[in-house]
Amino acid sequence: MTIGTMRDAAADWSAHQGISMVRTLAGAMLALDAQTGLDAFTLPYPPEAQRALDRTVLACLLKEATPPASLPELVSWCKEVPLADWPVDLPADAIGPEDRLLDAGSGRPTELCHEWAERTRDSALTFRDREIIHTALRLCRAFGEEEAYTAFRGLLVNRPVLTAPESFEVLSDLVLEPVHELIQRIYLPVPDSYLHDGSYVCCGRCLTLLVPVQDGEWWCERDRCRRQGPTPLGRRLRPEVTGEVHQVERPVRQFVTGPGRAEATMEGELLALGLTVRMWPGYDAYDLLVTFPDGHRWAIDVKDWANPLFLGRSARPVPPEPPYDEAFWVVPRHRVAARQDYIPVYERNRPSQARDLPLLTDADLIRRARARIRKQKGDARA
Repeated sequence: MTIGTMRDAAADWSAHQGISMVRTLAGAMLALDAQTGLDAFTLPYPPEAQRALDRTVLACLLKEATPPASLPELVSWCKEVPLADWPVDLPADAIGPEDRLLDAGSGRPTELCHEWAERTRDSALTFRDREIIHTALRLCRAFGEEEAYTAFRGLLVNRPVLTAPESFEVLSDLVLEPVHELIQRIYLPVPDSYLHDGSYVCCGRCLTLLVPVQDGEWWCERDRCRRQGPTPLGRRLRPEVTGEVHQVERPVRQFVTGPGRAEATMEGELLALGLTVRMWPGYDAYDLLVTFPDGHRWAIDVKDWANPLFLGRSARPVPPEPPYDEAFWVVPRHRVAARQDYIPVYERNRPSQARDLPLLTDADLIRRARARIRKQKGDARA
């Protein structure tokens, strides 16, 4: 693909009416959820919600389809109707057959909804999660403390929820001193909508707070957890005992904490194979640096994204430092199980400079590691 062709493709994408409409819908669902909760409408509605309704009505009229009659009906569409069945034209690969902006069970915004709202914005805008990570990198580099950045990333991954005593502990940690102020800005008080019977409850798998739904059940915001079966209940936090509870803000949970849990799982599996693993090396040049006994090194970036087209469009070569022999992007296997064309869609939408960047599932990568270890042992015996 030539540079001119790439510019044309980018222009076609940004100007495509369907992309703009779904992005508006996703932003509206997030705004409604943040302001009122999607099951309890209160006036005034966020302007994004009225804009989304107006654009949907217009799209339906142009297609001679019956539009939603109200904002509550539009919300029902986002919950019950897959995007593939909406009267809107979208580019090839943009959606899967069952993609929805709201979870069919809980009615809460899906991870896909967050990706549509965040990853289709004007490229001149800075994504919130990247802004936070870049700020942390700048602060830690200014102090010359790579250990501080590694500890910060570990905090976001392993402790997305902090009680008042835990917050005091974190803000007293001298290793994290370069990012103390940033931590205070991104760990936000948890709203009462997360309370049930006077308690907050953490997911036993991904460690974020669960959302109470009907009949005393709990809903986890992470696709990976829901696809693994019933949500395991983790820590119960009663504010009168723990003090105010804080949770890292949603863009960070979506694009840093979630993938970080996948990174941590992969780290454990690779360590169990007897390999050396360094997390977020070179101030987060990539996610894992894996060293085999013969010195061969892999660079791995984990990308836990719901939409493979967005992932393909974001593909870029893995930075060359710290040095390595092979590089991979890795996606959790549940993403490929949920959308069978995931890897082909990614491959079709990679820019030319990332044509040689393979995408593997985490299971495939572990199999490759085992095979390489077996071959190395066989070569040693020969």
